[in-house]
Amino acid sequence: MERHLEAFLEMLLAERNAARNTLTAYRSDLEDFARFAAGRGEGLASAGTATCRKYFASLAAAGLSARTAARRLTALRRFYRFLLRERVRADDPTGALDAPKIGRSLPKYLSEAEVDALLAAARARPEAQAPTMVAALEILYATGLRVSELLALPRNALASGAEVLLVRGKGGRERLLPLSAAAREAAAVLVKTRAPGRWLFPGRGEAQPMTRQGFALALKAVALDAGILPARVSPHVLRHSFASHMLARGADLRSLQLLLGHADIATTQIYTHVLEERLQRLVEAHHPLATAHAGADRRRGGC
Repeated sequence: MERHLEAFLEMLLAERNAARNTLTAYRSDLEDFARFAAGRGEGLASAGTATCRKYFASLAAAGLSARTAARRLTALRRFYRFLLRERVRADDPTGALDAPKIGRSLPKYLSEAEVDALLAAARARPEAQAPTMVAALEILYATGLRVSELLALPRNALASGAEVLLVRGKGGRERLLPLSAAAREAAAVLVKTRAPGRWLFPGRGEAQPMTRQGFALALKAVALDAGILPARVSPHVLRHSFASHMLARGADLRSLQLLLGHADIATTQIYTHVLEERLQRLVEAHHPLATAHAGADRRRGGC
């Protein structure tokens, strides 16, 4: 089992440049299934369709969400397709399985006023923390970076007042992101207040970047200062806020796809709710019949 699992993870790293968190998630999901299969006397690489079906039935019975079950099914499918390609086995036992139905989940995001409040709270943090949080928030909100991309930025990423940021995202794909003047200024202030080192956002030991967990905790503290429920604020919520506000102000999906680094525009389409709301407002504001109906409604209300 270990041999095939390790070979699969090595392939993801070598061919797809998978992130560490992605590899960890795949390992965890496949090891969970391997334990279930072992209880039925089967191995991970040799498990049959019946075992796969019973596994997902057990997940549903345990109350696991459809989204988590769908993620585990994706892990199994990719693993068995890898075994097919390597001729380890001649079939895919997940081929006949239906993916769990996931309801449409709208991305959670903050209002523009709430983002302003977060930035104001970051500026008011103690002197040792303010430059880091202001720079992080300005860059995240200006670019829509993933938190992993933000924390991996080298110290010289914004050297010489660069107006664009070169980022290596998922799958090793590079993209250029324009930077706001506020983001450039905040980064410059941060660099001046930090001792020389490799990272723009160093961790406690300076040799390593700040951890995702450490940044998330610092962000929750800023949210609390801003009067925003900390549970509503995370680095990914800021990424959603960037995307939602861009669309609300006229950006198109294709441009947003490039900025966010999505390989498939279908991923970007989770933000179409913003476009739908904007179109509805446009119709209500400018369509002659909408105006006429509004006037009629007001007249009826006044009778």
